[in-house]
Amino acid sequence: MRKYVYLFCFLLSLLTAQAQSPFVPLNTDYYHLIDRLEIRQNRWANGFHSSVKPYNRQSIIELTDSLAANPGRDFSDTDYFNYDYLRDDSWEWVSSAADSLRSDPFLKHLRPLPGPGDSERPLLKVFYQKKADFYSLRTPDIDLHVNPVVYVGIGLENVAREAGTAASDRQSLFVNTRGLEVRGTIGRKLGFYSFFSDNQAIYPEYIQNYGRTYSRSNGLEGSAPGESFTKRYGENGVDFLSARGYITFNALKVINIQFGHDRNFFGNGFRSLFLSDNSPSSLFMKFSTRLGKRIQYTNLYTQLQNTQAPLNTAEGERLIPPKFAAMHHLSINVNDHLNFGVFEAEVFSRDRVDLSYLNPVILYRYVESSRGSADNAMIGLDVKGNFLSHFLVYSQLMLDEFLLKNLKAGKGDWTNKFAWQIGAKYIDAFNVPNLDLQVEMNLARPFTYSHEKSATVSAGQTNYANYSQPLAHPLGANFVEMLGIVRYQQKKLSANGIFGIMTYGADPPGLNYGGNILLDYRSRFRNEGNFIGQGRKNIITYVDLRGSYMVRHNIFLEARYLYRHQDSQSREDTYTNQVASLALRWNLPYRNWVF
Repeated sequence: MRKYVYLFCFLLSLLTAQAQSPFVPLNTDYYHLIDRLEIRQNRWANGFHSSVKPYNRQSIIELTDSLAANPGRDFSDTDYFNYDYLRDDSWEWVSSAADSLRSDPFLKHLRPLPGPGDSERPLLKVFYQKKADFYSLRTPDIDLHVNPVVYVGIGLENVAREAGTAASDRQSLFVNTRGLEVRGTIGRKLGFYSFFSDNQAIYPEYIQNYGRTYSRSNGLEGSAPGESFTKRYGENGVDFLSARGYITFNALKVINIQFGHDRNFFGNGFRSLFLSDNSPSSLFMKFSTRLGKRIQYTNLYTQLQNTQAPLNTAEGERLIPPKFAAMHHLSINVNDHLNFGVFEAEVFSRDRVDLSYLNPVILYRYVESSRGSADNAMIGLDVKGNFLSHFLVYSQLMLDEFLLKNLKAGKGDWTNKFAWQIGAKYIDAFNVPNLDLQVEMNLARPFTYSHEKSATVSAGQTNYANYSQPLAHPLGANFVEMLGIVRYQQKKLSANGIFGIMTYGADPPGLNYGGNILLDYRSRFRNEGNFIGQGRKNIITYVDLRGSYMVRHNIFLEARYLYRHQDSQSREDTYTNQVASLALRWNLPYRNWVF
């Protein structure tokens, strides 16, 4: 333990005089606004590489400044609305002088110019002095932002089952979240973020079924996608706490260090086949090194929860054994329109951190081989390109124990473990302002992301999962998926539609066809003749429609309709979900549970 204290003190000693911003929490709707600004300016952003998320607030403001200086195509009224929204949300990084240039020169003689993010109607002269913050404090020593978190929703689900199986039924749904979010900086050098919420919910049946496959207790204690410890709430509900937090600072001028408990994301799509926000938050340390505007190198070291291993009951303790992951991602802007990236990851199960994997530049496969271990190593390639200030195309390829000889043999060998993504975004489609389209295809061969039980820790697992939930795609492996996303916005009013068709192979009882990544791949059904969708074939068609109105900054009223039909070779697993819901969401991202 003492060596970690020394390491932490050493990192703090590297603090420089440079300002450091916290990051905007992962949020699909919010991040789409940022991504479309980058596409619109027809070149990559200067402050960050958008294949690595989350983004820090200071860099987002730099992007808006850059676009204001060189807008290219004309802004629509909604573009101006989003521009102001992003700047109000991170007002502490906005230059007052820059915003004053947009003010009417006559009006500035009649009344004082507002400061960045100022609210027109503060509450009791203390709260909401800024549009984005319930309470804020700014002095030379501290910058503090405090916001409540509320998500209250009700809904109704109707489940129609295959004739001759269990009876169809209807159930009420709800979400009840209360919490607090705090962020800021100390002396403009050390950034910090903290989030805590208490939650109760009843999820649709397909999410409850998912929890029986990917949860610590096979759903016996309830389950919530993307969350860790849960307990039952009533008959079908779930009760859980959610917490995230970190500190961040700059060292050696070009290196940013972030340490805490949160999610990370590598990719440009709705999904990521490298690392997504699908699984629960984890303890991590991340080093981001920027070499000029063209190169960013990211080192991510994280401690995962190995919930498949037996609990440590020594001396009455019931600690969940850890496993660890070390990841690298190199992002290179070849030019203003082409970006290329390399990713590698190693998952290992030990009773302590293996210092060999802390080497920030060496290839992990060499480390693994030199130590004689059989850890889970993966490597990936990603590429993206933007053009005509309307389009972004992107792709990911993940290789996991891939053998070219066996692939060329064409016999469906189980070792041909890979996942592939290809997608495209089209903003202001057909010259309709703020109509944005996205298409995406994802697939993963059977047994991808799975691994054998570790020989170093009894019953330890080195699969690509955290708290028994996949780190990449929520379907695990043995699937192919097509998604289409439509977004349209008119200032405070927005509409979103997600349309999908997914084919995956489920494992019959006692058999391993490579879909469930939690299973040891040595229990596979066969060595050759494997194909995507093997096992019990399931075809899912999915339509998720959502309308949202922003009452005031980060307070949304939402209505949603979901249609999901699952056609399975197992009649008991064939059913149709229809869900209608209404919700109030305050300072909390909307989570799309598409699977």
